Formats: sequence, structure tokens, C-alpha cells
Amino acid sequence: MKYSAVGFSAGLRSVARFSGRSVGICALVLTSFFTTSVAQASEGAFITAISASPPPSGAQQLCRQYSWACSSQKAASLTSKQEMQIVKKVNLQVNASTREITDQSQYRQREFWALPTTRGGDCEDFALLKKRNLIKAGIDPNKLLIATVLDRRRNAHAVLVYRSAQGDLVLDNLTNSIKPWKATRYLFLRMQDPKQPRRWVGVYGNS
Repeated sequence: MKYSAVGFSAGLRSVARFSGRSVGICALVLTSFFTTSVAQASEGAFITAISASPPPSGAQQLCRQYSWACSSQKAASLTSKQEMQIVKKVNLQVNASTREITDQSQYRQREFWALPTTRGGDCEDFALLKKRNLIKAGIDPNKLLIATVLDRRRNAHAVLVYRSAQGDLVLDNLTNSIKPWKATRYLFLRMQDPKQPRRWVGVYGNS
């Protein structure tokens, strides 16, 4: 249905003839509508945790091996602009300086989570290195969450999620572009719990 400018103006004049109480009710309804819409849009920008989950098989000893990988200690506050500059820089540096090599080739294991060696690393190793370097650079560890996904070809993959004020952004070894999680077209399976990174959660994240 289309509304003309004339019809809209007439509608406003009609509203103006209502009592103050009626106008107040209308304002309350409109405020509630817009608040709900904004909240829903904000929620869609973040990956939603739905249940507790065991960690990936290769990450079962992660917290013992690298305490910083599961840290929930608050970091010094930075502005959103400062954080984004650091995130972009670290993402590019790690992608450019680290070779891709499978766990099978390097460790003779199907899955082994560790920082990259001089030979390189696979997807979760890239994510770990980015997380460590970002924490060292002052990014709050609670905003850096490793996630497991199925990529566009539905192959198992791991990425680092940066929980910005505007939504979850994905740092990926397959691209230098930092994208909102929905723009990746990945199927998100589980990630570190934002409230307690030592735990993992299953997520509702079909982008």
C-alpha cells in the first residue's frame, strides 16, 4: 500500500486533534517499536550462543597449553577506532608471514591446535596467533573468540571472531578482508563462550 504526502499530512493533523493522553500512548508504542527493531538488528550482528558444548578435539588442552587463549581478564580500554586499526594490522601481518601447512603434514595428526611453527600452521593456528598478538597489543581477550565453522564448501574450518561494538567480525586466514560474520556465508558451529572463554558454546550462526 502506498501513502501520498497529502494523506500523510492529513494523518498528522488527525493525530494532533487527539488528547494528550492518546498522543502519549502513540509515542510510547512508536518508541517501543523502534527500540525492539534496533535491538533485533543489534542481535543479528552477533553470533548467538544456544547451549554449552565440549571443545573441539584439538582444543581440549588449549587452556593448559596457552593460558592467554582462555583469559577473561579485562584489558585497558581502547576506542573502537583504535581497536579496529590494531585488528586490521595484526590480521594482515599474520596472514602475510605464516605459511599454510596441515596438522597431518606437521604433526602426523588430523587435528592439533598450537601456535604456528617455523614451518607454518593451519587455520586454527592462524587464529591462535592472531588472538595472542591482539591481546599483546591491548585488545580485550573477551572480545577475541575462536570459532569453528563449515566454510562455503562445507569443509571444517576455524576463524577468530572479533566482537566489536557494532557486531562480530571474522579474521580468516583465507582472506585479508575482515567481514561481519553473516557476510562470510559460513555455517558457524561453536565458539569460545564470550562470558567464560575456558568454556565452549554451540551457536546459532547460519550466515
